[in-house]
Formats: sequence, structure tokens, C-alpha cells
Amino acid sequence: MQPATARARGDPELLGANRGFYDPLWRDARLIMPERFNTWPLVRSLLDRSPRRLEVAPGLRPRLPIAGTQFVDISAPALARLRERGGRATQGNIAALPFPDGAFDLVCALDIVEHVDDDDGALSELSRVAAPGAALLLSVPLHPAQWTAFDDFVGHRRRYEPQRLRSKLAEHGFVVDQSAVYGMQPKSSRLLDLGMWHLVHRRERAMWWYNHVFMPLGVRFQKKLVLVPGLIDDLNVAEIILVCRKTGTAATPQPASRP
Repeated sequence: MQPATARARGDPELLGANRGFYDPLWRDARLIMPERFNTWPLVRSLLDRSPRRLEVAPGLRPRLPIAGTQFVDISAPALARLRERGGRATQGNIAALPFPDGAFDLVCALDIVEHVDDDDGALSELSRVAAPGAALLLSVPLHPAQWTAFDDFVGHRRRYEPQRLRSKLAEHGFVVDQSAVYGMQPKSSRLLDLGMWHLVHRRERAMWWYNHVFMPLGVRFQKKLVLVPGLIDDLNVAEIILVCRKTGTAATPQPASRP
């Protein structure tokens, strides 16, 4: 079971919550280049065989190279900044990706499927635009019992039980090759509560600290991704990144192709 606050939300409310949180965040934040994240060695290993690349909902934290990558995001401020750096940026959302079937060799969707009401629809779209054999980089929070106020604040809809997540991905034609512990969220719930309070009540000051102190420190002290075969199933792990491969046709009905 998910928390009542999450269950009660529908897609329009979630979209509004996500846009209300991320539009102001990206309007005031700095763009951080993909090479600075601990995902870069993994991404770099996939580039030679992935000339056609898509990243969904990157905000100003893209993990794929900006130049030559197609980006889709609901946030106009984020898209404008990506275009300035040579990215091909389109406003849209994961529920209806504006691309033909099988258009991409590498699809990246970090911190997004947990935000939408219809995650099967989102995974169906990711599967639809992925070419046979394409790689999918996906990150998700795990374990509903670990729900926090932060999940509500940033517009999460759910956390995933690992085995159900594996089955859900298989239903959409993906197999999990590898996974790793992921995420930069502080472990201290008191620190999270303090940060959220300041974002609501002392926004300008909070953004200064976010841009000049917390985010630079978070990037600097990221732990190296340690990839292991298959999907991590550990109650002590709150979020993971998965390396998936498109192996076949989704078992669930596909939506009509978008132009």
C-alpha cells in the first residue's frame, strides 16, 4: 500500500505538484554537466553503440551528453538552458513522447516514473520509443514502507517493491542487466525537513545554499556507482539505478504511435 496522500492524487494534480516544485527550482538553479555525476562512466560506456539518445525529464541535471541528445521535460526553464548548450529539447511528458516507434538506442529516465499516476503508461512509452536491443537507464525509489515527507513534497506517486518492479519491466519488454545503489538524498530526515521548510518559507536563501553549498558538495562527494548483476533487493537500499535492455515486445497493449 502507498501512503494515503499519494493514493489520493491523480495525474493532473501530480503534474501541477511536479511543475510547481521543479519550475521554480530550475529557474533559479545552475546547470550541472553530465560529466560531473557518478553516472558518467556508465553513460560513456554506452555511447559508442547508442548514436540516437533520449533523456526524459532531465531538468538541469542531465546524465546524457547534452550535444546530440534529444531531451523531453515539462519545465520550460530547464529546456531553455539545455538548448543553450546544444541540446535538442522538446516540451512534453513521459505519458505521450512525441517520437516514432523504435527511435532511440539509449533511453534515460531517472527520477520520473515514480512521479506519474500511470507508470505502466510511462513504461509503455519508454518501451515504444526504444529500438530492439536499446539500453534503458532507469532510477526508482524502493520500498513503500520507507515513504517520507520528502516523497510527498517532490510529488512522488509511489515507491516500488523490487520483485514487482522486475515483473513490471518484463511486461514492457525490458530485462534488468545491472543495478546499483543510487541517489543523493540525505539520510537525515531532520535535515530533509529543514531543507523543505526553507524551500517553502525562505526560498531565495534556500536556493543560494542549494546552488553554492549543498549541490556542489553532493556532486563532489558522490559515491562511485557499484553495478551488480540483476536487480538489487535490499531493505537498506532506498533508491537504485537500473541498466535495462529492450529484448522484445511489451506484454501489455501498446498505445498508438505518436507522430
